Amino acid sequence: MGTEFAVKNENLMDMVKLTAQKYKLDVSEILTKKREDILHYALNRIEMNEPNWTYLAAHMLLLELYEKAGQVRGFDPVQKYGDFYDLIQKLTDIGIYTKELLQSYSKNEIHELAKIIDPDKDQLFTYMGLFLLADRYLAHDYNHHVYELPQERFMIIAMTLMKNEAKENRLSYVKEAYWALSHHYMTVATPTLANAGKSYGQLSSCFIDTVDDSLDGIYLSNWDTARLSKDGGGIGLYFGKVRALGSDIKSFKGNSSGIVPWIRLINDTAVSVDQLGQRQGAVAVYLDVFHKDIMNGFLDLKTNNGDERRKAHDIFTGVSIPDLFMKKIEEVDETGRSIGEWHTFCPHQVKQIMGWKDEQGNPLGLEDFYDEKDKKFFTEKYEEAVRNPLLPRKTYRAMDIMIRIMVAQLETGTPYMFYRDEVNRQNPNKHVRGLGRTSIYSSNLCTEIMQNMSPTTIQQEYIDENGNIVIVRKPGDFVVCNLSSIHLPNAVRANVLERLIRIQMRMLDNVIDINQLTVGQARKTNENYRAVGLGTFGWHHLLALKNILWESDEAVRYADELYEEIAYYTIRASMLLAKEKGAYPKFEGSEWHTGEYFQRKGYTSEKWTSLQAEIRQAGVRNGWMLAVAPNSSTAKIGGSTDGIDPIYALEYAEEKKNFKFKVTAPDLNHHTYFFYQKVRHQLNQSWSIKQNAARQRHIDQGVSFNLYVKHDIKAKELLELHLEAWRNKLKSTYYVRSTSQTEIEECEACQS
Repeated sequence: MGTEFAVKNENLMDMVKLTAQKYKLDVSEILTKKREDILHYALNRIEMNEPNWTYLAAHMLLLELYEKAGQVRGFDPVQKYGDFYDLIQKLTDIGIYTKELLQSYSKNEIHELAKIIDPDKDQLFTYMGLFLLADRYLAHDYNHHVYELPQERFMIIAMTLMKNEAKENRLSYVKEAYWALSHHYMTVATPTLANAGKSYGQLSSCFIDTVDDSLDGIYLSNWDTARLSKDGGGIGLYFGKVRALGSDIKSFKGNSSGIVPWIRLINDTAVSVDQLGQRQGAVAVYLDVFHKDIMNGFLDLKTNNGDERRKAHDIFTGVSIPDLFMKKIEEVDETGRSIGEWHTFCPHQVKQIMGWKDEQGNPLGLEDFYDEKDKKFFTEKYEEAVRNPLLPRKTYRAMDIMIRIMVAQLETGTPYMFYRDEVNRQNPNKHVRGLGRTSIYSSNLCTEIMQNMSPTTIQQEYIDENGNIVIVRKPGDFVVCNLSSIHLPNAVRANVLERLIRIQMRMLDNVIDINQLTVGQARKTNENYRAVGLGTFGWHHLLALKNILWESDEAVRYADELYEEIAYYTIRASMLLAKEKGAYPKFEGSEWHTGEYFQRKGYTSEKWTSLQAEIRQAGVRNGWMLAVAPNSSTAKIGGSTDGIDPIYALEYAEEKKNFKFKVTAPDLNHHTYFFYQKVRHQLNQSWSIKQNAARQRHIDQGVSFNLYVKHDIKAKELLELHLEAWRNKLKSTYYVRSTSQTEIEECEACQS
């Protein structure tokens, strides 16, 4: 069968008629057409008034997938799916699947799991979702012949993530994970979706490194970045410890070239070392707003004006901002003019001159302190630095720095805003360094991951007895984010959140143990904290289904209620895993252990106090648990809306390098239309900030939260949005997306 296969075939005729009946489509014009013509006809009919043509188009694509798989695997496409064990054996033999699947599961177990593979679940896909899954994630051979079908991909993921579970329970966990995936109640991160069960790639989404202020540290961080990028990970790098332009090197004054040349080096790595041959690497670089190079090239790295020799157009930027800077912006004179002064320093000179040290005698910089609620550790150190006449600095009006930030945002979408004091105040694992000592310097590529960080340093280099040159590195906290997200509309409508989150947290926790990370300090950090990031997508879709307007107090209240429910089920699931498998190694002394986390959140109800008591005894399995990623690609696969974003348009053309077709808002009908009709750039962003503040209260890490603005927005209006986000205790904001910007390339790794 091929493109000449006509609708006269009885099975295809039945399928078209059943689909038409289910979705109330008029197919009278196409009952005598060829199959490829039916697909084109259906795709062209997708519009606001008839969005369900997407399902007929998806069914036509399914037929094509069944036929292609049947041809290479030797089964009749009418059956839809072939022998599952034979698929695993074949792809293992040719090196696509890892040998561990056949080593972990017996033939009888695989046959038992094959019985629950449900081809009917393929009918849940929209055309866009199925196209993306088939194009990017289903297993092919080396000649790009499709072998794997959608439900088999879900089963392989479930088998991979549960392979190390106790044998008496393992198959039941595999079946439960398959239930969650096949019903589109959740998605896994794109690296897991693409690589689970395969002989290459890794399963985690993003990584964050703290770059040490040394030549060795910078180049070794670049090497680690290259290795992780090769395996498909997105990278966040904190450069706040690296000395500024004009600082001294080994007492030679004025020799430092600053951070810009090193960031350009990272930019070249991102371009040169692509992610599994699919796309160029994705790297975000963060710098403190009190770093001397903030106005000396960093804020202009991606803009189109200025010296191209000091540009890095392929990386993304983020600014780490203390509360004090935002307060300086608010300082005005009697005419309303902003007058707050802001001083910037070289971190190397601060350590040399100020003489601050930790308990072990290691020098500390301004970046190593944050303001607590009642004790202003950073503010005191900053003011002490300002008073020291021997410490060089560059001084600006705080508002002038903020204006440069906003100009760059309107042109390029970045820098991201990272509110470092709030992040560290809310950190449940601040006990590792103590109150007032910064544990988290920056976020990742998508601003939702916030975990303890520290640089990796070289301790010694020697030649061993075999003549090998050995470099001994002291591992720092090298952050790893393992992501997965709830399909909110499907899970909430089916009332399965508690059941879903139990299996979802087990899946996430297992990623930590089975993942093959090439960077040793990332493996060690993963084991120490066992951090995961359970998130959500489909928020606007869910509001529309519940007939809740975006710009309403009801939406804010619902965000508060729903995310508290999700937080409760997530933390409880981690506690149950700890009872079974043990708490994460750094649990003792954490705010999970002391109960401070629950007190700070105001969790005082009976169910929360009961859970807190259980945690005090059993611990929790994961040091961090919740993070809301952008979820663009996998939201499309699931047939819903991106992350917590409003929709782009009621109807639009989705276009990438190899496709272009029409898409409509999910579940668009005369009931939901009213709740979708205001789209991203038409919505009052203050309501989005209020919603996210309510959501953020229940999330121990962060949220990928975009601001959508008109291209002609006044500077004062954009400034007020940033101040409002900070005042509402948001931990970060992601892109500022202006109507004048071309499409911004995002990190695919975080589309969990």
